[in-house]
Amino acid sequence: MQSGDLTSDYFKLFALPVSFDIDDKVLAERYRELQRAVHPDRFVNASDAERRLSMQLATRVNEGFRTLKDPLARARYLLEFKGVVLDDTDTRLDSGFLMQQIELRERMGAVKGATDAGQRLHELRDAIRTLERQLVDELASLFAAGSPQALQQARDASRKLQFFHRLGEELAQLEDELAMS
Repeated sequence: MQSGDLTSDYFKLFALPVSFDIDDKVLAERYRELQRAVHPDRFVNASDAERRLSMQLATRVNEGFRTLKDPLARARYLLEFKGVVLDDTDTRLDSGFLMQQIELRERMGAVKGATDAGQRLHELRDAIRTLERQLVDELASLFAAGSPQALQQARDASRKLQFFHRLGEELAQLEDELAMS
């Protein structure tokens, strides 16, 4: 176990190419290998320094896995890795996207009082998942292009994906509310 592993970027840590397209099976396999190598249980009889390092490495491996597994987190990490500044206070997006968000929120609001709330919820969840998949595909293409302009477009696409992520969380809350009523 080397302390340099803590400073490696997640792609190096998992021995993956610096790319948005990641093979989920390879990522999971490397995660299991790394966890076996650095898990604190393997260092019970080691020195305090080695136990601390093991704990730090295990934490780093977990953080890296969560980041690379999730398309939104991976896109944001890759953008930062490539030097694109992410400004979470900048909420400017194209008007078509904003109108789409308003429509989806109106649909979500209409679910509560509907007699077919379960069906509407299911349809809305499917629509959101489809839009998310389209954005993930767009991100893959933009990162593959790799030009400065494509990376700026990827930044905007990741911000849109973040909106859908939040919308999905709100939809899950609504689903819980409906299940309790």
